[in-house]
Amino acid sequence: MSTSTLTTGRPSTALTRLTALGRAELTLLGRNRNNLFVAAAMPLLMIFVLRSSLKNVDETTLGISPGAATLIGGTGMILLLVVYMSLTSSLVARREELVLKRLRTGEATDTEILTGTALPAAAIALVQSAILTVGGFTLLGSDAPARPDLLALGLVGAIVLLAGLAAVTTTITRTVESAGLTTLPLFLISSFGSGLFVPHDALPELAADLSQLLPLSGVMEFVRAGWLGTAHAGSLLTAALNTVAWGVLTGWAVRRWFRWEPRR
Repeated sequence: MSTSTLTTGRPSTALTRLTALGRAELTLLGRNRNNLFVAAAMPLLMIFVLRSSLKNVDETTLGISPGAATLIGGTGMILLLVVYMSLTSSLVARREELVLKRLRTGEATDTEILTGTALPAAAIALVQSAILTVGGFTLLGSDAPARPDLLALGLVGAIVLLAGLAAVTTTITRTVESAGLTTLPLFLISSFGSGLFVPHDALPELAADLSQLLPLSGVMEFVRAGWLGTAHAGSLLTAALNTVAWGVLTGWAVRRWFRWEPRR
């Protein structure tokens, strides 16, 4: 399906092409029950699991309250599951079905195609993050985000970075079924080392230094600062540099290695 067909009757602009691609991708997502479950229900279920698991953990071990750890970790889980893992599966499916190859014959640029494909996942992640934010202080009794501006920056940065990392991961993912395996390393490393649950300063010195170099460590520092309001200018600058560096590296890798059609 080309973007020219999707936008018939209206002047073709970048906005109309992105809207058409996003709408088409959302329709396809709704037809795939597995991907829809991972994108819509799994993150919220995992948050309840996290709440139960962290309820009896000593606050001195976490460095923050269990409620705050649940909200910060839940935000990270939403981003990893909805944007990274779900989008990797979607891109592989569209590649294997030759959808991406056909889209390139239309007016949409490569960047527009990838952005349009990522729009539904980004929208779902933002909606779920908003639900988590409201539920945090209504159901969990936690405080509202201390710095909503930093939280928003962290969410946007994470979505852009994880969308790029999803595109890069497709280069080693031959089938939709294998996406669960190829996305697992980054999921596990980020879950335990990027500050989703335990702050970097609560780790041993060497582990803390190494963990700050991970792809999601920068954006999660903004998310943590948004919820708690505890970050200093120096740590936020380091987090921003980490995010920009990984963003540039990811963009270069997508341009160099992303495949638009199946291997033959």
